[in-house]
Amino acid sequence: MEEETTIIMQALSTLTPPTLSNLTYTILSLTHRHHHRLSSLLSSSSLFSLTLHHLHSLSFPHKTLLIARYLLFSLHHLTLHFQPLTVPLLHPSTTLNNRDLDSVLLLFLLCETHQHDPDFLQTPFAEWRGILNKHRSDTMLTLAGIGVYNGGVLIPYVEMVSRCWKFIGAMDCGGKEGREVAATTEAMVALPSMEVRGGGVECVICKEEMSEGRDVCEFPCEHLFHWICILPWLKKRNTCPCCRFQLPTDDVFGEIQRLWRVLIKVAGRCFD
Repeated sequence: MEEETTIIMQALSTLTPPTLSNLTYTILSLTHRHHHRLSSLLSSSSLFSLTLHHLHSLSFPHKTLLIARYLLFSLHHLTLHFQPLTVPLLHPSTTLNNRDLDSVLLLFLLCETHQHDPDFLQTPFAEWRGILNKHRSDTMLTLAGIGVYNGGVLIPYVEMVSRCWKFIGAMDCGGKEGREVAATTEAMVALPSMEVRGGGVECVICKEEMSEGRDVCEFPCEHLFHWICILPWLKKRNTCPCCRFQLPTDDVFGEIQRLWRVLIKVAGRCFD
């Protein structure tokens, strides 16, 4: 987990002070929202029972997917400040509704409590809410970020992202590295048109020259393609045919890998 945390922190170190301040505010707002959801969950016996029942009804692969979607949601907010703003970063289908958010927050709290008290899960279900409430109250000042200022709030957030990343990696959920995944419709629609000027530029897909004055597709990496060529390409794969720049995809695990590569690339600049 130390390696993952180091990569993220190195990437964050490349941000300008205003950008880092904006990111800190965003993460602090998200953290407070999540603590509010968890407080509501633990203060209501009916909501707690419903959420726990939903969590128990999920198979292990579905629990893994839930953690993956939370990781993707978190990575989105971290990488938002490094990505080209011309392309949507996150498809709405990968966001978490309140039930799933409550479930993953409860799952994290159960794991954390179990880590502090290995015998916790052996107690009757009726006692769980009280035990979880006590554990949370004991760590409330730290979890709530009280006394934390500047970038300090990012540290527990980064550690959480690192734990999720390590878990997803251990489960080998991403499938075969380099597999082809289609780009999202939103990403394709967001690609701008530009008029070819001067000519002499070849579309690497059809190998034909782009005639002067013709509207063609421009990628965020600034490579140009005929629209009639690039759209079928993007329905099968989300990469630029020239440099492999990746557009967003609806695939949760594919998106996690894409955003993680963004952090690795940015972190690598620290050693350039």
